[in-house]
Amino acid sequence: MNSPHTIAVLGLGRMGTAIATRLAAEGWDVVGWTRSGRPASGAARTAADPQGAVAKADFVILALFDGPACRRVLEEVGGSLRTDAIVLNTSTIAPAEASELAQQFGVSYVHAPVLGSVPAATTGTLQVLAAAGQGAFDRARPVLEALGTVRRVDGAGTAASLKLIANSSLAGAVLALRDSLRQSDALGLPRAQALDVLELGQLGGLVARKRAFLTAEPATATATATATAQFTVAALAKDMALLAAASDAPLRSAAELAGTPADPGSDIALAATVPAEHGAVLEPLRAYVRGHATGDPAHFRDAFLPTAHVEGIRDGAFVSWPLDAYCALFAGRPAPDEPARSRRIDTVDVHGTVATATMTLSHGADTFTDVFLLVRSDEGWRIANKAYHRHP
Repeated sequence: MNSPHTIAVLGLGRMGTAIATRLAAEGWDVVGWTRSGRPASGAARTAADPQGAVAKADFVILALFDGPACRRVLEEVGGSLRTDAIVLNTSTIAPAEASELAQQFGVSYVHAPVLGSVPAATTGTLQVLAAAGQGAFDRARPVLEALGTVRRVDGAGTAASLKLIANSSLAGAVLALRDSLRQSDALGLPRAQALDVLELGQLGGLVARKRAFLTAEPATATATATATAQFTVAALAKDMALLAAASDAPLRSAAELAGTPADPGSDIALAATVPAEHGAVLEPLRAYVRGHATGDPAHFRDAFLPTAHVEGIRDGAFVSWPLDAYCALFAGRPAPDEPARSRRIDTVDVHGTVATATMTLSHGADTFTDVFLLVRSDEGWRIANKAYHRHP
């Protein structure tokens, strides 16, 4: 590289720091900025504010948590960007958000989500899905190739969708590994022996990469998974929620990852060690979803305690229905527009014998947020109360 271009990396979390470190090692002039204000190890140098970071930058790399963060940061630096600067967005965001940013920045925007975590970024072995016009792509290619293998994709929305699909397969693998470990424990197999065999099969790569988390004692695994996380539970659950919203279909992985009783900053491997008890709390929530999908109140009776109440604002007045009154609202058949409706479990938090959960229901023009209190009774987990908010 004859005269290194300046690259600003906005967002110095785990991935942003790894990207900045890799580019600096490859000879680029790198300046980083983090919203937390904390200096990050590995980056060549840091700026006090994002405007200062981008003022002289030929390339501006976004390595942020989500779409709203990307919009906020780009709004902050909009007046400081050079007119010839290229924005490279490696963040995992919704397809619609990616398309909106591509339209806003036009030929200066490259949407480039990456497949791989911190080790791949550090070694320059990421898989980069790059969507851009030919001019921007040609200029950005040397930067992207320093990070890994570049695959050109038509359209920012397509690149974002492909990244979410890739992460969906990862979420499925984590949950499949969790199920296998639960079955292994139920059969009384030594954990190390089960992992040896699982490493020979389709989950082998995941087991090999995450074995240190999977073999540790629970307390040690939790501490290690939080301290050395490469891809967090919170990030993967967020990605699955984006995919559920974009595809207008509830996803098993989104609900189950959201229900993982772990520090959101923990590595995804911790989701594979969740005890079966925490999966059981999802059963009444699934019965509740079946009730709405079929219109059959029998599913609600499976989901709720007999003493449960459903509360919220209906037609401007507060209502508190006992279970019988709530079940009477359903005619025993699906709503005429059922194929267009969707429901997803957003969060689940388990606290011993009680749990809380939230769900989003999109019913035609109406969107509801349901909040549940669940308890574990002699018959298993049941919903003790539900409160809802109808969005105007």
